Amino acid sequence: MTNDPGEQQDALDMERLAAGHDVALNDLMARHAGKLFHYLIRQLQNETEAEELAQETFVRVYQNCGRYDRNARFSTWLYTIATNLVRDRFRWRRRHPQVSLEAEDENTGATLGEKLPETKPGPGENLVAEERANSVRRAVAKLPEDLRTVLLLVEYEDRSHAEIGTLLGCSVKAVESRLFRARQQLRARLHQEFASESNPM
Repeated sequence: MTNDPGEQQDALDMERLAAGHDVALNDLMARHAGKLFHYLIRQLQNETEAEELAQETFVRVYQNCGRYDRNARFSTWLYTIATNLVRDRFRWRRRHPQVSLEAEDENTGATLGEKLPETKPGPGENLVAEERANSVRRAVAKLPEDLRTVLLLVEYEDRSHAEIGTLLGCSVKAVESRLFRARQQLRARLHQEFASESNPM
């Protein structure tokens, strides 16, 4: 069992939930829902789908609370559930039309890319910086699913390679390999895009 107070509280809340104290789910959501939503929106590039899957993830937590191993890290279990739901959603998307990152919200007129959290430049930043941030989001979104997932978990969720291996059911070596390939592909895409910006036809 970890000495981390947050992880200990997660384990206690899961025990409470399994014992029938449904309010414990609210406490777990208060600690994890925001960060989980950010992970899902980076994965899916769609705010509505991210909200749906965040809710579904906690429904699964509630439904399976009796199967949770208290010696395991709750956040790893939570992100495993969420990542499996993302995989299911991508399989569904392959059979249905996808929403473009450039699609505009009919109420605000803002594109989906502009609404992504934490990567949107502040008001004082210039147009070039904003376009580069959009380029990075587009490049990450185009990575293969297995590479993108590892990259997001390392760069945005600050997960260890060992934890990602547990989450994805693969070895640490496989995580390192996917991360290396993801960074290579991302660099290549960005180099190509930025080169075309500096040398317009």
